[in-house]
Amino acid sequence: MAQTLLSIVIPCYNEANTLKDLLQELDLYCRDYQWKVVLVNDGSTDQTKKVLKELQDYAWLKIIHHKLNRGYGAAIKSGIAMTDSEYIITMDADGQHHPDDVVNLLHFIREKDADMVIGSRKGTPSSNPFRHVGKSIIRILAKIMMTVPVHDLNSGMKIYRCDLAKQYLHLAPDTMSFSDVIALIFINHRHLVLETPITIRQRVKGKSKIGMQTAFQTIMEVINIVILFSPIKIFLPLSILCFLVGFIWGLPLMIQGRGISIGAMLGISSGLILFMLGLIAEQLSWLRRNSGKNPES
Repeated sequence: MAQTLLSIVIPCYNEANTLKDLLQELDLYCRDYQWKVVLVNDGSTDQTKKVLKELQDYAWLKIIHHKLNRGYGAAIKSGIAMTDSEYIITMDADGQHHPDDVVNLLHFIREKDADMVIGSRKGTPSSNPFRHVGKSIIRILAKIMMTVPVHDLNSGMKIYRCDLAKQYLHLAPDTMSFSDVIALIFINHRHLVLETPITIRQRVKGKSKIGMQTAFQTIMEVINIVILFSPIKIFLPLSILCFLVGFIWGLPLMIQGRGISIGAMLGISSGLILFMLGLIAEQLSWLRRNSGKNPES
């Protein structure tokens, strides 16, 4: 049997009002293009399970139920684990993503022979100014700490190679920051990551699950992923800063021939300790990154 070309993974939490319209819209595309859809009900507390029971007759649809809410990333992981297609695309269950963009992203990734393509929402106005500010902070932070060749890291619509996604799932978080982190993982492993514009429709039913807590979690995950892939980028600047502060603090006393102050010694010692911690962290980082790899790959 030929391998399925594309599987669509849709994490879902309390989206009972949008599911029927979404799956009906996908039906024509899935039948025409032979796509598969894996929809993961992540412990919804509304009528999602009941609605999905009424819609489970679609031949191209596979439904997974989490008994409890595990998180956006955990839902995507469950969906990816159940797929065996060449490509996987993630899209949201709120109806804001258009199936036409699935076609466009699939064509783009094959044409460019890319490993991941991000559906970019650049230029699309955000309905929530606080979310816009949060996304900007995350994007700036990521670009300060590492080379990021794309704009819209946290877009929920991404297409990537299934084999690579499965290889890196153990590194990705279970939270809403999955979208940002999986992109950074691909980038740091030197895979070809591109982006292309997509269309975002206004949400007409339900409400967004993204808040300030999500932004804070994502910032922490970005820092974690930098520490995972290149901890020296964090420890070295801190080491240099402490060393310089200690040196500058003690310079007047040294010029006067009065020795070195306790504060200066503390700064210099802290700099040296942070530098050594950075070297140790680099070794631990290498071990963790390679812990989930197949030795034959």
